[in-house]
Amino acid sequence: MELGIYAVIAVAVIVAVAAFSKKLGVAAPIILVVVGVGLSYLPGVPDVEVPHEIILDGVLPPILYAAAISVPITDFRRNLGSIASLSVVLVIVTAFVAGFLLYSLLPDLNLAAAIALGAIISPPDAVAATSIGRRLGLPPRLLTVLEGEGLLNDATALVLLRSAVAAAAVGLSSPWAGVVDFAYAVVVAVAIGLVAGFVTVWVRSKLSDPVLDTALSLAVPFVAFMPAETLHASGVLAVVVAGLYTGHAAPTKFTAQSRISDRINWRTIQFLLENGVFLLIGLEIRTLIDHVDPTVLSAGEAVAIGLLATLTLIVIRFLWIGPLVYSLGKREERTEKRTYRALLALYYYRNNPVATTREARTRDRLERDYERRRADLEQQRQEHIDWRGGIVLGWSGMRGVVTLAAAQSLPENTPYRPQLILIAFTVAVVSIVVQGGTLPWLIRALKVQGIDAHADSKELASLLEDISSAGLKTLDEIETDAAATAPIDPDVIERVRQTSFLSTEAAWERARTARRPGEMPHQRYRELRLAVVDSERERLLELRAQGVYSSRVLAEAQAMLDLEETRLSRRNGEH
Repeated sequence: MELGIYAVIAVAVIVAVAAFSKKLGVAAPIILVVVGVGLSYLPGVPDVEVPHEIILDGVLPPILYAAAISVPITDFRRNLGSIASLSVVLVIVTAFVAGFLLYSLLPDLNLAAAIALGAIISPPDAVAATSIGRRLGLPPRLLTVLEGEGLLNDATALVLLRSAVAAAAVGLSSPWAGVVDFAYAVVVAVAIGLVAGFVTVWVRSKLSDPVLDTALSLAVPFVAFMPAETLHASGVLAVVVAGLYTGHAAPTKFTAQSRISDRINWRTIQFLLENGVFLLIGLEIRTLIDHVDPTVLSAGEAVAIGLLATLTLIVIRFLWIGPLVYSLGKREERTEKRTYRALLALYYYRNNPVATTREARTRDRLERDYERRRADLEQQRQEHIDWRGGIVLGWSGMRGVVTLAAAQSLPENTPYRPQLILIAFTVAVVSIVVQGGTLPWLIRALKVQGIDAHADSKELASLLEDISSAGLKTLDEIETDAAATAPIDPDVIERVRQTSFLSTEAAWERARTARRPGEMPHQRYRELRLAVVDSERERLLELRAQGVYSSRVLAEAQAMLDLEETRLSRRNGEH
């Protein structure tokens, strides 16, 4: 009974804070941490200490899966180098540097245990950063890098933590053993994630009942997580891979109704779990302080070490971001050269007729390769990350969910365990409140330019015009084929045609004014309209593969097609 009451109160607080934060202009995670700390000291509030298994095994997988299914593969691929640099290499470097710092400050702590704590505080949680960034209109490329880093760095940190804890228990082994263990955890996790994603997508594509499809979708994170953990691989990485695969396959494998349900359900789950964890961080502070033995190391000293560790993490991140931003500029130059070479390779086939089927396939492959490279180059030019974006990226290294749970997973016999947990929580709370609280001011002060709504409106109209042409071509083919057998009423054909014209014209009108806020005929109309929508979706997927349009515009067009298909399918099923 008490658990139910606490759950209701927690949900009420989360919803109220989320609604209030929008008016206040402060990210909800920041307010929730502060509210949690305040609530923990109210009379009658019990000690809060949630077993780490609940967070790591029960909460983290769905949070990461919900984030992964919404990340466009094209954007992820384009920024894979930056994401890998931040989520793998930087996490490892940070863990060792922070570990050596703690090792030098705490005399009874062995090096492996110190590196374990370094792994705990090394992965930034991008939830608060991305929520602030979206509200203030950060450039999409910056948001993609932050989201990608938040997805993968947890896996790096947890694998490193496991290896460090094992080394602390049995003594340091060969460094190569750690490298092999890390490589095994990554390779096996990727394989399991792909298998889990493929199998669950295939099964869900065969289900026509949306209730069954939704129920199965809720199990996908754990379908990927549990086998990976059983095989001592990275369950977190397996979940991320399964989510990326599912999100990419959804437009071709799932019905429009399933896609819409997925978006709503997982956004709700993500909202409750993410914000619930930040509230939990604040609620646990008092309990953590009470567990600290002042004869070993006082709470004040632990908090002071936590503040020093936070400063160290910020410095390390900025030292890493500088060369990273410089390398992105060099990468753009290399991309331009490779695109030019791809065009030169293509010129031969464009200027000379192909003689064999093999040459035709080669020409088509070169065409696709050139279009992809050109689109990648255009995206890099339009969304170039300069020094201002680098500063925002550097200041966005806030700690959160994984730090909360992983700190409590330290073995009971670890020296300074209560103090180490308090140090980790200090890092998380200070980074969320200080960095998260000042990030909006920093973005405004640097005048970082985000999404151009007017340009997006024109791009959306162009995309709709492109896919509408494919749909109308299909309509012409249907009309021609039907003319010889069962002619279709010209009025029905015209209604279908006008629907496509009107949607495109409406999009162009919005773009131009973006700066200011024996079958029943109607049944035949729906069938024809569905055929047009199917062709439009096929063209949309082709354009997505080419990367010609930005992912946010493709997603908006996809949502429009899903709504149209859902409306037509539902109405068609009534008769």
